[in-house]
Order: sequence, then C-alpha cells, then structure tokens
Amino acid sequence: MIKSISFFSSCSRVSLSATKTSLSKMMTQRMGYTTQALPTYPKFEGNFLIVGWGTVARASLPLILRHFGVTPKNITVVTADEAGKEVALKEGITHIVKPLTTENSRSVLYPLLKQGDLLLNLSVDVSSVELAKLALDKGCLYMDTCVEPAEGGYTTGTLGDRTNYAQREKAIALRSKYPKGSPTALFAHGINPGLISSILKQALLNIASETNLPYNTPTNRTQWAELMHRLGVRVIHIAERDTQVTKYPKKPNQFFNTWSVEGFISEGVFQPAELGWGTHEREFPADGARQTNGLGAAIYLSRPGAATKVRTWTPIEQHFHGFLVTHNESVSIAEYFSVYEGSKCVFRPTVHYAYHPCDAAVQSVHEILGKDSEKQKELRVVMDEVVDGHDELGVLVMGHKKGAYWYGSVLDVHEARRLAPYNNATSLQVASGVLAGLVHCVENPREGVIEAEELNHVRALEVAKPYLGRMVGEYTDWTPVKNYNEQLFTRPVDLSDPWQFKNFRVF
Repeated sequence: MIKSISFFSSCSRVSLSATKTSLSKMMTQRMGYTTQALPTYPKFEGNFLIVGWGTVARASLPLILRHFGVTPKNITVVTADEAGKEVALKEGITHIVKPLTTENSRSVLYPLLKQGDLLLNLSVDVSSVELAKLALDKGCLYMDTCVEPAEGGYTTGTLGDRTNYAQREKAIALRSKYPKGSPTALFAHGINPGLISSILKQALLNIASETNLPYNTPTNRTQWAELMHRLGVRVIHIAERDTQVTKYPKKPNQFFNTWSVEGFISEGVFQPAELGWGTHEREFPADGARQTNGLGAAIYLSRPGAATKVRTWTPIEQHFHGFLVTHNESVSIAEYFSVYEGSKCVFRPTVHYAYHPCDAAVQSVHEILGKDSEKQKELRVVMDEVVDGHDELGVLVMGHKKGAYWYGSVLDVHEARRLAPYNNATSLQVASGVLAGLVHCVENPREGVIEAEELNHVRALEVAKPYLGRMVGEYTDWTPVKNYNEQLFTRPVDLSDPWQFKNFRVF
C-alpha cells in the first residue's frame, strides 16, 4: 500500500511573471547569453488544459506562463489527487481534482476544451491515445511526454504488449484518421523522448563538419538516415548521469527520485528493457524477442530495464554502468534513421537509453527489485532536499571516424533554481523539451500526428537552450572493451568489433 507521494519544490526563487527582459538579464549574467541571442516565442491565443499535475507539469508551468503570452486564467489543470494544489492556488490557475478513466475522460475533459485550445497530457495511467483523439476531435492541439497506456497497461498482458514499441504503434496508427491538415498532435516530447532527437541531429552535423564529410543539411527522414549511414554510426546511447544529492539520506521503504517516481517505476520495473536493434549486430540476445508488427525496428529483453545494466560514457562521469530502461526514443530514432533499399533495411543503428539516476534512486531501485516489484510506502520526488549536483544528459554517438562523440546538456541544480521555480536540474531539462514541443505545436498547428524526429531541430534547440545549462560536445576514445581485462574476469565480448551490443551489456 502506498501511503503518500511527496513533492518538495523551490517556489520562491524566480517569479513566474518574469519578463523576457529579466530573463535576458539572467542569461547574460549567468550563462553568457546576450539579449540578442534569446529566441522569440509565439503568443498562444487559446487556453491550456493540463492533464496531470506531477513533477513535469509543475516544472513546466513557469515556462508556459513566461513565454506564450497567457495568464493564469488561461490554464486549467485536471488531476487525480490533491498533490501540488497549493502551487496551483498560489499561481492562480484552475485546479480540478477528478481521476480520469477510459470511461469518463471524454465527459470530463470535452466541456473544458474549445476549438483552438491545447491539451497538454502530463499524466500517468491515462491513455495518451484516447486523450489525443479527444483533443483532435474537438479541433484542439495535443502534446504529451510519453505514450501512456490506460491504468494497468504496464502490468497486464504479455511482455510484448507492455513495451513502448506497442504503445507507439497505437499512437502512430492515428495518422490514418488524423493526417496532415488535422490539428497537430505531438507524441512523446519532453527531453527524452523528445528534444533528444533534435540534439542527435545537431550531433550528426557536428561530427560531419569535424570529420570533413561533405554534406548538405538534411531536410527529410531519408536524408537524415543517409547522413548517419555515411558517417558510419553504429550505436547511439541516450547517456545520462544524475549526480544530485539530498540533504538527508533515503530511508527504508522510501523511493527517492528527481522526477516522477511513478513514471520511473513503470518504465524501469514493470516494462521490459527495450532497444532499437542495429543491422550491424551479429548475435541476438538469448533473452531477446522481436516484435511481430510494424517495421520491427526494436527488440525487447525478458527482464526489467532497471535490472539490465550497460556500459556507457558521459564527459564528466566518464565511463559507468547505466540502466537499459525502455524509452520511446529508442524505437523512434532507430526507425527514423533506417536506410532502405526497396523493402529491405540495409542500415539501422542500435539505440537505447543508458541511465544512471541519482544515487538515492539507485538505492530505491535496488530495494523495490529486492521486494519483487512491490512499491515502497513513500514515493518522493526530491526538490528542496537537493543540495548539490547536476544532470548530464545527451547522445553518445559511436562507430564513426572519430570513435565516439557525446553531445548534450549539463545543468546543475543551482542554475536550474535560478532559472525557474518548482524545478531541480532534471525536471527543468524535461520542461525545456516540453517548451520546445509546445512552441512547435503553436507555430505548426495543422500537422496531424507527429513525433519528435519530425521537428525542425534548429528551432527546437533554439527555444530550449536557455534552460539547458551548458551544451557540451566531447569526443572520446572510450569503447565498452577498452578496459577489458580477462586476467581479472572473463565476460562475453567480441573484440573484433567494439560496437556489438554484447560488449556493452553487463552480465
């Protein structure tokens, strides 16, 4: 039984009414931006209906109020419980407590929307597909940060049913009903999944320039895939290391995390590990399984992501072990960057998340797995308790002429708090992706059903960068077998090709 879900927020450091002028001053003083370098943001004439009022919703509120020309009266929140109500009351937005189900979501939400509004779905255990259909039928824009199933979708059915591949297939199937010209519905756009796909595109251009590969900036899926293929990319990690630490240690029967605890438990404990499967791979995992529908760009393993470790690398942490947690971008990136000759796929990268959460979350994962996936009594998103640390999140692109290249965001908690209230480093990175996605929807309102890879990466990064801290690009000669020492212990390796999945996996 879950006793409580706690959320501690920094709510007084930056006013939500901060103007673009004051934001410019902050950027100039703290991040080296000039006033001229700050992007412009579109004015939104409709209302925002936010479903869910957890970490990401509260983290995104300051950015929505600051950049879209809306006032609190233009924002309504519908959520399942009273958590965070004090924030909504303080900021003057309408807060409605009404748990949503497949049976009641249309009757509850439809009267709250009018044509031209935007439904921002940041909930858990509410069907993303059903909410998207509701919004589009009403003539509204739609966006979420994860393709969520209805309640029970992560714990019932087969392993294949519980994958993000299966959820994504349901979402993109809506393209037939809502083609180009329909209101825009952007699925899965936080930072990862979401903005990380724009970060990857920029990383590819950086590598091409720095390896003297002649190219024209791609303008469509085929050209982006061909560029990646020409670069010789084999593997892409969404490599993340969160070093944020709390004032007080985690106690037994607590789950600490720097973002949604329920979200992390769902993807890390209840869903199987999942990865885009590259054409260069020689050996299929013994515990792996293929999908039987769609384009088959991803596979899954018969074990939870939080119990599956891989070797990876980031600039500050250097090499470490991360969790191979399932994420939508592992599937969508692998599929988007595939090269075909006729109906045959001749190139596809291996793509997966390699995640080391904050140390308290690692302890929490160890505890919940040891209890056979029984949730702790207290689930806590840590905000004010965080006293130091940063989150480095980016793409580790491997196999090209220069070996491996990491490109991404490094944001420390102190900078995050100066930039926006209700945030730590991790939540603000996610909120920056929400901001970029919302900007795209408002500026491109008739695109039908789309995914992160279809966005203009230049514009997406432009509007998100003020909240990403330092954007870092660094090459490394690291490989997963670089420090292999068979005199200590042997493990399954393929020394003839360092970029084989078996070399990354921690057995």
